[in-house]
Amino acid sequence: MDKDSVGIVETKFLNIDYPFVLESGKSLDNITVAYETYGELNKEKNNAILICHALTGDAHAAGWHNGDRKPGWWEMIIGPGKVLDSEKYFIICSNVLGGCKGTTGPSSINPKTGHEYGLEFPVITIKDMVDVQKALVDSFDIHQLYAVIGGSMGGMQVLQWVVSYPEMMKKAIPLATTARSSPQQIAFNEVGRQSIFSDPNWNEGNYYGTGKSPKNGLSVARMIAHITYLSDESMYLKFGRDLQDKDEISYDLSMDFQVESYLHHQGESFVKRFDANSYLYITKAVDLFDLSVDNSVIEGFRNVKCKLEVISVDSDWLYPTEQSTEIVAALNANDVEVSFSEIKSNYGHDAFLLEKGQLNYLLSKFLSDNIVADLMTTDVTTIREEDNVKTAAKLMLEQNVTHLPVVTDDNKLIGIVTSWDLSKSIATNSENLKDIMTKTVKFCRSSDSIEDISRMMRKYDISCLPVVDENFVVEGMITTDQINNMFS
Repeated sequence: MDKDSVGIVETKFLNIDYPFVLESGKSLDNITVAYETYGELNKEKNNAILICHALTGDAHAAGWHNGDRKPGWWEMIIGPGKVLDSEKYFIICSNVLGGCKGTTGPSSINPKTGHEYGLEFPVITIKDMVDVQKALVDSFDIHQLYAVIGGSMGGMQVLQWVVSYPEMMKKAIPLATTARSSPQQIAFNEVGRQSIFSDPNWNEGNYYGTGKSPKNGLSVARMIAHITYLSDESMYLKFGRDLQDKDEISYDLSMDFQVESYLHHQGESFVKRFDANSYLYITKAVDLFDLSVDNSVIEGFRNVKCKLEVISVDSDWLYPTEQSTEIVAALNANDVEVSFSEIKSNYGHDAFLLEKGQLNYLLSKFLSDNIVADLMTTDVTTIREEDNVKTAAKLMLEQNVTHLPVVTDDNKLIGIVTSWDLSKSIATNSENLKDIMTKTVKFCRSSDSIEDISRMMRKYDISCLPVVDENFVVEGMITTDQINNMFS
């Protein structure tokens, strides 16, 4: 185990004990959510990052389970000192609704029948998955996530988060994903599902407890999907046309090439860890994913509030870069703050799980690129110019603040009064606020960078700044304590 690992971890479970209404209108009772957390939630509860896993992933994103031969699936970027620093952030990852790794899915027991759901499990959507994640986040009493991050189907969840709960996160990073599944993507998933349906052991989904499961059908489905996760270049570099365990072509229907053997290995190992019915339901949820409104992605992203970094992979032909740039263009059309990066890799779609160096750089740059809006307090106590010194002193004591913006009736900034000004009022025997307040106020905008604001505060020896909009209406306050806490 590396020293920068989060170490031994355990999967935890949340029970949702009320009927959970799905996007289809149907409901599920007694949903169980499997999740893991890394790091500690701070007292302000503003350091939480939600990680969303891809199609066949799970809650085990980092660290080691007792007896495991390998760590969590995103170990390379989660842990002490890594870009998703468990000493700085409180990181949450849950298994999606419909999964087979602890969260309620088709293989779970239906409380109404006492048997596995099978095909009685209702069709779910990416939105249903996100709504369940929202219930998990709410259970920690977290009112706003610092970031939501995920790739592939995890990226779909990220985009659904920013649409369904636009105020719930400061930042979002969707990787190698799309705003709506394309016909080609749906086609690949349908071929995989038909492979499972065609396996006689599938038995209309009623294979639990029979000792038989649709291993062959699920294995072929995985082989088909795995091809889409790679690139032609990566397959050529890894396998070329090399033969498998033979010196010459056999001229029969047996396996000749290494790439054939590799795909069979992928299929055989997959059936040992995944449920066929879960595969059917989750791929269907991916197919149904479409954030456009009236066939417009721009309309679909109209209410997005947070800052986004959209990341694609140049060799990804499953979710090509054009689909990421469509997301960026739609966000730009809605004046959403968005940046775009493209990972250079021959790995194909799977690069978001493999390109450690580029991922650490891109995520670190975006997560540490803070603006005033990321830190400022929006619940601001203000005072009017016509108020007296005693009122100001009383407000400071009651609200435990040292700075009060002086505003007009329409909340426009015209001055500021500090605890030092109150001391001055005693020395000068002043009772009127306008006699002691500072009228030449230093201020900032919510879009200003933290680095610039920090330099200005040091230059003028200021410990607190009002945040105003273009009309000088007070939006918030930012203090040196908030900035120091972020840097520390």
